[in-house]
Amino acid sequence: MSKVLEDGKAENLVVIDLQGKTNIADHLVIASGRSQRQVLALAEHVLAALKSAGHGRASAEGLPHGDWVLIDAGDVVVHLFRPEVRSYYNLEKMWGATLGEAAGAS
Repeated sequence: MSKVLEDGKAENLVVIDLQGKTNIADHLVIASGRSQRQVLALAEHVLAALKSAGHGRASAEGLPHGDWVLIDAGDVVVHLFRPEVRSYYNLEKMWGATLGEAAGAS
């Protein structure tokens, strides 16, 4: 997953290991796009990569707007934000992570 986001020029990529913290997922991936268009493009690339990896049932919310897209792929949940929206919700603080933290989820 990280490689797909890096290839799409996602910014401030953070991967949070959720194992032992919650049962909603094993990893939480958070990244920013500079614009609504980039957020939507990143989401499309992530969904295509998940489908080609056999996770075609991943669901996405927020695609019509591009401010915040949530992709639920079961063990991995991906949040893609415009920077202002990301700052407002500050999910990293909620999960005790800092920008640049990486747990190695793919």
